[in-house]
Amino acid sequence: MFSQRYIQFLLWFLVLLDLFLSGICLVSPAAWGQLMHGQLIQDEFGVIRRLGAVWLAFLVFQTLALLNWKKAPYWLVLVAGIRLTEVFSDWFYGYFASDLSWFGFAGLLIAPPANAFFGWYLIRAYHFYQNNGAQ
Repeated sequence: MFSQRYIQFLLWFLVLLDLFLSGICLVSPAAWGQLMHGQLIQDEFGVIRRLGAVWLAFLVFQTLALLNWKKAPYWLVLVAGIRLTEVFSDWFYGYFASDLSWFGFAGLLIAPPANAFFGWYLIRAYHFYQNNGAQ
């Protein structure tokens, strides 16, 4: 369950996910609005770009974890903490947002339990490797 292959796959998935999320928010906030709300949104206050910067930080730390976790398993707990910070935010976003697209609704519905699972899994993987050593 905690094979290096599964952990590598999960970390790659998270890196690619946050590359996509941060990229779209930072490069084209209007495209984010189209994707999530089905309409072009102007980002006069920079909130969407701020969101992109948060995901850029996720991307950086998850990439560092991907490169270093085998030698330093504590990176798994760090990424778990990052993922767990998002457990409540998407359901709040979805509750208060208007005009969600089907993609936005589905993404905001799925993300919190997915992040809770990713956090749980990475913490358990850390404990596994602390107790059993890298295999």
